[in-house]
Amino acid sequence: MAHYFVGDLQGCYREFKLLLDKVAFNPSKDEIWAVGDLVARGPDSLSVLRFFADEANSGRVVLGNHDLHLLSVYGGLKRAKPSDQLQPLLDAPDTGQLIDFIRHQPLVRELPEFNLVMTHAGIPPQWDLATLRHEAAAVSDVLQQDNYLDALISHMYGTDINRWSTELSGLNRLIYCINALTRMRYLHPDGTLDFDCKLPPGDAATHDDLRPWFTFNSKLPQQTQVVFGHWAALMGQTHNCRYQALDTGCCWGEYLTLLHLETDEKLTQQALSPR
Repeated sequence: MAHYFVGDLQGCYREFKLLLDKVAFNPSKDEIWAVGDLVARGPDSLSVLRFFADEANSGRVVLGNHDLHLLSVYGGLKRAKPSDQLQPLLDAPDTGQLIDFIRHQPLVRELPEFNLVMTHAGIPPQWDLATLRHEAAAVSDVLQQDNYLDALISHMYGTDINRWSTELSGLNRLIYCINALTRMRYLHPDGTLDFDCKLPPGDAATHDDLRPWFTFNSKLPQQTQVVFGHWAALMGQTHNCRYQALDTGCCWGEYLTLLHLETDEKLTQQALSPR
C-alpha cells in the first residue's frame, strides 16, 4: 500500500490524472491525500470533485479556503469570479451531492502510523494536537448542519479574528479556526495572523516583523510531520523536513506536486496550458 499526497489541485484535473498514471495509482490498495483547494482557477473543478467523491475508500481530503468559498457561492452568498471557472461545476446535475460531499470533509486529517497531520494552510504554533482536533471538529459539526450557511459560512469572511485565545467563544472561535487552518501564511511575533502578504519568505524581508508560521516553536509533538498546501509562493520549500509544502502553483502555470510518503519522493507534472 502506498500513500500519496497531492498539492492544491484547483481544478487541474488532467495534470492530476497524469501524476496518478506516473505512479500507477491503484485505488484498491493505495490512498491519495489532497491538501485542499480542490476547486477554482483551473479548468475542471467538476472532475476533481467527482474523482474524490467517487473514491471514498482511497481518497482523503481536507478543506481549503476555495472549497469553503464554493459553499458560499453555491448558497448564493457570493458571486463566482469568472477566473475561477466554476460554472460547469455549478451547472452540473450532481452539484448538490458534491456540495454535500464537501461539507462532510474535515479541516484536518491524521495518519498516526507516520505521525503525520495534514491541513490546508498549516497549524497555529499555539495549538497542541488535542486543541487542533477539538477546534477543527467544532467547525465540521456546524458545516454538517442544515443551517450551515447562516450559522457559519455567511460570517467567515474578514480579518478581524486573527489571534488565538482560549477566551474566544462561539462564532469567533470557529472563524479563527477557519482563518488559521485555511488562510494562514505569515504570523507576527505575538502569533497574530497576517492576511495580506503572500510573498515567499525571501521577498518578505522588508515586511516588518512577519515570519512564516512554520518557523515558530510548535506545541505539536516533536516527531509530528505536517503536510500542507495553500502557499504557492513557497514552491515546496520550507527548509525544514518536518514541514512538507505541496502547493507548487499548477493553476498559475507552474506544476503539480505529488509526494510518495513511503519513499519521500516528489513527482511533478507541469501545467498543460498557460493559465
